Formats: sequence, structure tokens, C-alpha cells
Amino acid sequence: MSLLEKIDGPEDLRELSEQELAQLAQEVREHIIDTVGEIGGHFGANLGTCELAVALHSVLESPRDKILWDVGHQAYPHKVLTGRRDQLSTIRQYGGLAPFCSIAESPHDIMGAGHASTSIGYAVGIKEGMRHLDAGEADGSKPDGKVVAVIGDGAMTGGVAFEAIGQAGGLGTPIVVVLNDNGMSIAPNVGALSRYFNRVRLNPKLWHARSDLEGGLTRLPIGIGAAFERLGPHLKESIKAFWAPGLWWEELDWAYMGVIDGHDVRALREALREALSAQRPVVVHIATVKGKGFAPAEDGGLEGMEKWHAAKPKSISNGMPTKPAAAKDAGARTKIVQPPPPQFTQVFGEALVRECERDERVVGVTAAMNSGTGLSILQKAMPDRYFDVGIAEQQAILFAAGLALEGVKPVAAIYSTFLQRAYDQIVHDVCLQRLNVVFAMDRAGLVGDDGPTHHGAFDIAYLRCLPNIVLMAPRDEAMLVNMLRTALEYDEGPIALRYPRGEGTGIELPSQAKAIAIGTGEILSEGDVPSGSAATGPRVALIGYGSGVVKALEAAERLRQQEVAVTVVDARFAKPIDAGLMAQLAAEHDLLVTVEEGVLAGGFGSAVWETLNDAGVTPRILRVGLPDEYVTHGKPALLHEQVGFTGERIAERIAAAISDGGRKRTIRGSDSRGAGPAIIGA
Repeated sequence: MSLLEKIDGPEDLRELSEQELAQLAQEVREHIIDTVGEIGGHFGANLGTCELAVALHSVLESPRDKILWDVGHQAYPHKVLTGRRDQLSTIRQYGGLAPFCSIAESPHDIMGAGHASTSIGYAVGIKEGMRHLDAGEADGSKPDGKVVAVIGDGAMTGGVAFEAIGQAGGLGTPIVVVLNDNGMSIAPNVGALSRYFNRVRLNPKLWHARSDLEGGLTRLPIGIGAAFERLGPHLKESIKAFWAPGLWWEELDWAYMGVIDGHDVRALREALREALSAQRPVVVHIATVKGKGFAPAEDGGLEGMEKWHAAKPKSISNGMPTKPAAAKDAGARTKIVQPPPPQFTQVFGEALVRECERDERVVGVTAAMNSGTGLSILQKAMPDRYFDVGIAEQQAILFAAGLALEGVKPVAAIYSTFLQRAYDQIVHDVCLQRLNVVFAMDRAGLVGDDGPTHHGAFDIAYLRCLPNIVLMAPRDEAMLVNMLRTALEYDEGPIALRYPRGEGTGIELPSQAKAIAIGTGEILSEGDVPSGSAATGPRVALIGYGSGVVKALEAAERLRQQEVAVTVVDARFAKPIDAGLMAQLAAEHDLLVTVEEGVLAGGFGSAVWETLNDAGVTPRILRVGLPDEYVTHGKPALLHEQVGFTGERIAERIAAAISDGGRKRTIRGSDSRGAGPAIIGA
């Protein structure tokens, strides 16, 4: 039996020798390679933290002692060691382990994670909370726990990490931060701080050089050495300012330890014990290899580490990448396979390059997600028109605002869920000043395996309430190209477009982008039923927004089979709403159905209702969208079925609504899978 098979919880590690702990770390690594290589999931960062997770859980007593994993995509070894070893094969799958840390999943997951740079802030709050509640325990009968935050140097580019570091230094909060320095987050890290850490990581002899210099100066002859020795603290501070890699931390009243080999269990345990005994803020700077133990990542340099940040299902077999299927014999009949439609992300990235070529003012801005947002295409084609600010969405928007003030046309490409982190900058610095910033929000709607921290559910609602902003969403990839042109030709203030993750519809892309009139919708089909049938019952208009248009078209096709006259409309804009078109639809139909892949509260359906109500029109409206809850992780198709966001379920709800005979009512949700309030109006 392997050592790993004997580990049912972190307490089992404290009985092992250091040699056994090192062996256990390797077994954890092999378990992750075998499991994630089969099912897919975050990969490289987890291989780099196996020794660290073993060291932490062998020194600390979780969950009394708190171990906080920033982001969480480096926490698979932690999950394996805390009773979830046999469930790792379910990670990121519907009903399985959460893709990141989740306080609902295990008492050892101290904080929910998914967005970066939050662990140090949590740590300061947790430790000060312990000290506050334990202040009255004078007899020491209730000792508080120790707190350790593990943060990657990629997450250290986030401003909230700096805010927490400043607070902890000011308070003297006795926490330990493990700075896991692997030179990467998802893509290579950017910025001066990252370059600083790289210099330190690659030059550990700096410490020895400084020590040698101090000793050598004091040994100089003819009284000179004695004079240097009398200088004491002044000399040491001057030398430290020149040599010390931890000066930045020391100036903020943190103690600095490093650089420690992050794959040496013994060294890690010694450093952690020393840091925890210091009873002050301490940073332990460790050097690890992203993808440790997996040759294509470890030996592939930055390109290999970036490629293997995540592994696709069945991408690894027997510890090595799987090979493509062998080609068929020349005499065998070859099956022609149609290529899938391009991803929305790819279409956006290529369209942005064309816009940069067309207009020298256009630039792209990302917050450490160059490949995820498609800006890697621009980075390669026109690197001088590409900017990456690191994991710092607030700075991305402030930077874009500064560019706009100088007449540049910045396109801030940020996931819908990550843009939330820059809300004050959107409100105060962009919308208030009516600056020409384009927000390109990838991952709008339910994104799948990454779960509730990454679903783009709220952007329609959180942006629609802001003055001076225009909101639009394409129904397909061709419309995305045209909407990007629309946004860049708009000069009256900020404009935002949202689009989903995944493949487009397969529609042909326009050879030449064409701007759309702001605030205009489009009727796609009008009141038709199958040929030879007679329409019966109430007239229904389905008004889709973005990905909701596809669902509206699917629902309409089902309703037409039931001889219901259905009009389908692409609203295209959530702000401003096409008030004239909405009034026309209300006048000509008995029921309006709005369809959006976002929360209903304050969303697109609410915008339609408010627009008509302000005009004195009170139609019956059925709003279809996402429920008032955080949706779990799983494949998008499963999640859409769960929340009722499918053509079939929408058609069923419409059929139930029109069978009501036009009476006024409110539905609070048809069943546990329903998408919230359904019908309002008379």
C-alpha cells in the first residue's frame, strides 16, 4: 500500500518522517498527473505545490490552524491530503468537487476562492478576528490558531494583496505569507514586481554576497574595518538597500525569509516553523517549478508551463501526453469532418487586430488573461498595441481611462466576472467622465466547469444602472464583429459588449465590419407558423438578448409546431432599449417573453418592462433568465437544463403562460429548476 492510500486527513501526516513526507509529496504529484490527465482540469500550478501542501499540513493542525490558498487552482494537493483523495476524479464535474476551494465542501477550505489576490486580506481578517475574540481568555485556555496564506507571484500583481500587506505590517498581525514564486500565473507574469521576484529567484547568492561584503568591510586593516564596524546599523541598512531581496517587505514591517527551495520538504518545514514562531508578519519566499514532475511542462520553459496550466480530458496517459490518433491506411475511406465553428474569443481577437490595423488609435488592454480573452492574437500580431497590467482589473480600467483622455480608443477585454472587481473605476472614472472606453466582456453567462466564481451572470444588471453607458450583446459571431466596429466608432462615452464562452453558431463572418445604429433591435421572424397551419391562441413575441436569441429561436420553433404564432426579435441593446420596437411588439402581441443569460433582478427583462411602463404600456411579460442564486459548476448544457435556460423549457413555460387565458398573475418559479419570477403585468 502506498503512503497516500493511508492518508485520510492531515493529522495522518504528523506521524511521518521527513523522508516519508517527501515520498508522499511525489505520490500526490503522480496521483494528480494520472487523475487530471484523464478528466482534465488545472494542472501545472498543482504539480508545483505538492511539497508545500505536505509541509504545511505536517507542521500545522488544520482546520484549527488556517491554510489559505489564493485563487485555488494550486490547491489540488491540499484537497488530496484533506480527505478528498478518492473524489479528485470528480473535480470540476457536475455534482463533484469544486474547481477551487469551497467552504461548503470541507472544513479545511477556509476561504472561498476563484478570483486572485485575496488570501492575504482574508488572513489578516481571520487572525485579527482570533485575537479579538480570544482577548478575554487570560488563562490561555483558548489559544488561537496559526494563519498561513499561500499566494503565487502572479496574484501578487493584484492591488488588494498590497492593501492587505500594508495593513498587516501596520498592525503587526502575526501571519505567515508563503510567496510561491514560479514565474507564472496562467501566462508569464508582467510588471516590475514580477521582474524583481525573478531576479531574486534566479540569484539566491545575493544573500551570501551581502554577508560576505559586511564581513569583509569590517576586516579591512589600519583601523578602517573598525570604523565600518562602528557605523553599525547605518552600514547594514546601506548594504541591505543595495543587496537585500526582501527590502520591500522589510520596509513594510514584515520579516522576509528566502529564497527557499519549494520542492525540499525539510527546508520548507524548517522555514515554516521559524516563521510561525516569530509572532509577527513574515513572508516565506519559495521557488517552485510550475508543472514539476511532468516533463513537457517542466522542461518546456515558459511556453510549456503556459500550455500545461490546465490539462484537457484524456490528454495524459502513463504520465506522458497522449499522441494523436494514427492516420488511416491510404486505401481506407477517409471521413470528411467539418471543422467546428470558431470560438467567440478567437473571433473577437482576430476582429480586434483588424480594427487596430484600420484605426491607429485602437489598443487592447487585458488583466493577465491574454489567451483567455483572445488578446494573445493582438499581442503576437501587433505587440505595440497590446497592454497587460497583471491581475489588476482596477488598474486596467484606470489605465484605459487615461488612454481615453488622450484620444486613444482602448478595448478593455476582461471576463464578465472579473470586471466586477473594477466596479468603482467603471462608475467613477469611466462612466462619470463619459470616456470612450470599450468593455469587451468574454465568458458572459454560464461558463461551465469553473463554476460560480467564473459565471458571467451579473454584468447586465451591474452595468445597466450606470448613466452614460451603452450595453449590447451579439447573437452570433458575425454580429460580434459588427458590434466591435460599432463600439469603436461610438464617440459619446463608454460602451460594453458581452459574449459567451465557447463556439459560435457557424454563421459566415462579414468580409467587412459594419456599424449598427445604437439602440435598435431587429425582427428576425414575424408571427409565422408552419406552412398550411392556422395560428391559434395568443400572439407571442420572444425578445432575446445576446445568447438568449438562440434560445428564443429554439423555443419559437417548438411553439410553431403547436400552431402558436411567434415573433422573434433580437434586441441587440439592453441600454438604450429600442423603445419604439418594444411598444410595437406590445401592441401587436398578447405576451412578451424576454430571454437573457443573466440574473433577472435588474436585467434585460426588467429594462423592457421599465421602458414600456414609463410609456404607459402594461403588457404581460414573461422574463426568462438565470435564477437568484449562485449556479454550481458543470457542463453548460447541464447547467442550462438545471436553471431552465433551454429552448424546450422556455417553450413549456410559454405554453403554460398562454394557457392561463390572459389573467394577471405572478409565478414565483415553476419548480426547483425554474429561472425565477416569470410573469408580470396585466
